[in-house]
Amino acid sequence: MNHYAMQPSTNNAGVAHENGDVEQAHHRFKQAVDQALRVRGSRDFADRASYTRFLQELVRQRNLTRQVAWDAERPHLRPLPPHPLNLCRELRLRVSPFSTITVLRNTYSVPSRLIGTAVLVRVRAETLELYVGTSLLLTLARLHGRQQQRIDYRHLSGSLVRKPGAFANYRYRDELFPTLTFRRAYDTVQAQQPSRADREYVRILHLAATTSETDVEAAISLLLDAGQVPTFEATRAVVRPPTLVDPPLVSAPSLDLAAYDRLLPSWCAHD
Repeated sequence: MNHYAMQPSTNNAGVAHENGDVEQAHHRFKQAVDQALRVRGSRDFADRASYTRFLQELVRQRNLTRQVAWDAERPHLRPLPPHPLNLCRELRLRVSPFSTITVLRNTYSVPSRLIGTAVLVRVRAETLELYVGTSLLLTLARLHGRQQQRIDYRHLSGSLVRKPGAFANYRYRDELFPTLTFRRAYDTVQAQQPSRADREYVRILHLAATTSETDVEAAISLLLDAGQVPTFEATRAVVRPPTLVDPPLVSAPSLDLAAYDRLLPSWCAHD
C-alpha cells in the first residue's frame, strides 16, 4: 500500500456488501470454472500442474475481454516493487515443553531439540515455514480449520526414549501410531509385558525414525504373524542394518612420463 501511495480501509463486521465488487468477481470466476469443467466433460486431472494450467488458460481467456480497459489504465500505473512481496503472514512463537507450536488454533509438532526456542513461522496458503534466526529449519503442510493437530513421531521419538513414562499421558498419544501395525504392536506388548509396554514401544518408534518406517512395520508384521511379541530387541533383530563392505584395495599406479616426451619432441631436443 505504501509503494502505491494508497490508504487502506477496513470493512464493518457483518456488512457484506462492502466487499461486493471483490466477492462478485470471485463468484463469477467460480461459475466460469464450473462451466469450463462441464464443457471439458471431466473434473479429473493427471496432476496438480495440469489443473493449474487449466485455470491459467481460463484466466487468460477471460482477461482478453478486458484488454481495452487495461491498455487505458497501464500508463497511469507506477512500476512494480523491485522485489516480489512476501505474501505470507509472520508469527513469532516459542516451542512448548511438549515440542509443539500452535498456529492459527492448530497444533503442529516440531523437533524436540527446539523446545523453548523462539521461532519465526511464515504462514503461507498451504505450508508453514519455520525459521530459527535467518535459517529455514522446517516446512510443514498447513492444516485448515481449527482445533486440529499434526504430530510427527519423528520429532518426538528421541525425547520419548529418554523419558518413556511421558508416553502414557501424552495428550496426542494416538497420533504416535503411524499405522495400524504399530498400534497392534503396542497392544500386544502391553498385554504380555504391561510394565514395559511404553518403554518398548517408544524404542520401536525411535528405531522407525532412525532407520525405515516401512522396514520396521514389515518386521512387526512378521513377528505378529509368527505369534511372537514384537519387543524392541526382537524387532531390531529382524531390521538389521546393511552389512558394511570392505573397501577395495587400490595399489599405487605406475606412472610412465615417457609418453609426454614422445608427444613433445621439440622440448626433448631443447633439453
